[in-house]
Amino acid sequence: MTTRKEITINKLKGLGQTIVEDVAQNKVPSIKVPSRGTSNIVYDENKRHYVLGDRFGNRSLGNVKQIKKIGQMVYMANFCKQLVEREKTATLRELYYVSEGWDVEFGTQDESNIVGEDLEVTLGMTREDLGLMPEEDGASVYGNLTIKEDDLEINALRSGKSGYTISPTINEVEFVDHDVKRVIAVETMGMFHRMVQENAYKKFDTLIVGLKGQAARATRRFLKRVNDELNLPVYICNDGDPWGFHIAQVIISGSAKLAHVNHDLATPDAKFLGVTASDIINYDLPTDPLKDIDVLRLKELLKDPRYRDETWKTEIKKMLKIGKKAEQQSFSKYGLEYVVDTYFPEKLEQLE
Repeated sequence: MTTRKEITINKLKGLGQTIVEDVAQNKVPSIKVPSRGTSNIVYDENKRHYVLGDRFGNRSLGNVKQIKKIGQMVYMANFCKQLVEREKTATLRELYYVSEGWDVEFGTQDESNIVGEDLEVTLGMTREDLGLMPEEDGASVYGNLTIKEDDLEINALRSGKSGYTISPTINEVEFVDHDVKRVIAVETMGMFHRMVQENAYKKFDTLIVGLKGQAARATRRFLKRVNDELNLPVYICNDGDPWGFHIAQVIISGSAKLAHVNHDLATPDAKFLGVTASDIINYDLPTDPLKDIDVLRLKELLKDPRYRDETWKTEIKKMLKIGKKAEQQSFSKYGLEYVVDTYFPEKLEQLE
């Protein structure tokens, strides 16, 4: 069976071989790069996430303006091939500084990041497959899940109160065993630690995942894997505002920017637990008034195909009507234990 490593190396070699073959045939070398423009990003109703369309751009060494960008991509591909062959990784920041020694160095890290995304989409691989890692840590998971990293087995219940930090190389981690029935992902680490302290993992037979705000790619990959491979339902609890809704929907339906890898990241069967506009009313939560930017964002969400479900539309319209938003921690009005003792049980009963 061909390994992911072998597939990645073969695709990287194939990119170089394409250029070599063009030269051998006296052709001007060129590389087809799928377009990541908004007009080529489509919401797939069947897959329930954004995908790339079939439009391509052709980068040719016959175009003076494209020579440097092709050179940057080839240098980066060669660097990634060395990483994968040696089973090493480099952060995106390290890649940027390594490129200072190339003849086609980047002006800024943003420029090198974009070429990295071009390489991803051209090869149909993730940057993690290519040995490139983000700077930020992954999220934390707490609960009775045993994983295997290389030859080391780790239990997320016995990794301390902060849980197991989800690795950017989560694709290489093996799920060994678990004794849970569901996953509850929460936006803030404050709520994560509250749930750990209140023994929510026992009360709900759950893995607790702290998202740390907008979920990193490794976190989204982890949630997709436990949903697909372990058949665990995933529930998401975020702040009751348009930004919390967006964080949840990126986990559920993917993002437009990452349309080329959403098949590895989106978890379409994940459910939004709250905080909803209805929760704000029903639980009489402390609130803040919506700002103009919140109202604008909510109206944008109503036009977004990811929010076509009537439940989403109802909650967005209700939030616009009441003109209020609320944080996860607002349940503390009724005591620190209330969110675990009352809110989560009632919401889970509704959804299940």
